[in-house]
Amino acid sequence: MNSYLLRNVSVLGAAPTDLLIRDGVVAETGAGLSASDATVIDAAGLVALPGLVDLHTHLREPGREDAETVETGSRAAALGGYTAVCAMANTSPVADTAGVVEQVWRLGREAGLVDVQPIGAVTVGLAGERLAELGAMAESAARVRIFSDDGHCVADPRLMRRALEYVKAFDGIIAQHAEEPRLTEGAQMHEGEVSTRLGLTGWPAVAEEAIIARDVLLAEHVGSRLHVCHVSTAGSVEVLRQAKARGVRVTAEVTPHHLLLTDTSAETYDPVFKVNPPLRTASDIAALRAALVDGVIDIIATDHAPHAVEDKECEWAYARPGMLGLETALSIALDVLGPEWDLIAERMSRAPARIAGLTEHGHDPAPGVPANLTLVDPAARRVIEPAELASRSRNTPYARMTLPGRIVATFLRGEATVLDGKAVK
Repeated sequence: MNSYLLRNVSVLGAAPTDLLIRDGVVAETGAGLSASDATVIDAAGLVALPGLVDLHTHLREPGREDAETVETGSRAAALGGYTAVCAMANTSPVADTAGVVEQVWRLGREAGLVDVQPIGAVTVGLAGERLAELGAMAESAARVRIFSDDGHCVADPRLMRRALEYVKAFDGIIAQHAEEPRLTEGAQMHEGEVSTRLGLTGWPAVAEEAIIARDVLLAEHVGSRLHVCHVSTAGSVEVLRQAKARGVRVTAEVTPHHLLLTDTSAETYDPVFKVNPPLRTASDIAALRAALVDGVIDIIATDHAPHAVEDKECEWAYARPGMLGLETALSIALDVLGPEWDLIAERMSRAPARIAGLTEHGHDPAPGVPANLTLVDPAARRVIEPAELASRSRNTPYARMTLPGRIVATFLRGEATVLDGKAVK
């Protein structure tokens, strides 16, 4: 196992120090360290963060390897500063059995770039009709603890209650895609002034808010853990704020694109901006940013959703919803929050690791902790070029935008997965 000596690195923005990585852990920190067997990295001007953790990644394998594989998605994640990602269940076949989640888990181990933690489906085939093998997935080698039909809402309240009750046995979590399907039939974008002007069927904010309100009541009733995926409206923030004030065991995420982009992007009719839930208004963005800072929204999750060219380079109505996110998420966080390193570490590493139960992750770099960390150059600015992304897909909404920050290195249990901004393997 390689050893690394990071010289003059700033841990979470603190005064520069040296940091020695050896045997998979942070062995020592302090000024003037030396280690003859270590590779020395000049980290002056760089900030060390705990390795980022993504609670919402679509890796597409098995079934849509034309859009992404576990390996290519893992490489994109490492280049984005991640050391762990949670892979959503909407693959083909769906990850609704122990066999499929173990396949995804093993593919992640073979890639060796990030820890890939599968998320199991709540219902068989994501069909919303009967519960999947939740217990078998929890007891599998993958040790699944989060279950989600993401891409589909668990719309049946009785089934949702049963799922919440079932996962209590192993302190599991139901992660809900909050969308009342009867309110979003044919929806193409956020329902509002822009959709009216463009003549596109609207996706009303209340379709999200109604499901969140229902589910926090169900979670409160059964005393179970609920996680709300990709919160996108100001009204949802208020429902969550009230639920947390009552002590409901609910956590929530927001995506980078919902923190930055508005529904006016649809005016271009470029399907790269089509996403579910849709991009909302500037007032929604303001509420989401404030909720992220004050903790009503617990984490930033990418909802990294790669799509093959034919699924995006087509008419808006026929395009599949979703955007790439892993390689740009930290830059968006810096753009939105500024260099608030402790807050960024909490929302992008510590809190998601706690929620997912990934005990090796989410630790600030300090002696004795697993060396899962990333080095960021906060002074760098980069132009996003789709062709240069590691993902197999190219559907980034940030093409040719100039964003702050650059990932210089990422370490997974002490082994470099990224050095000098390039993937090691």
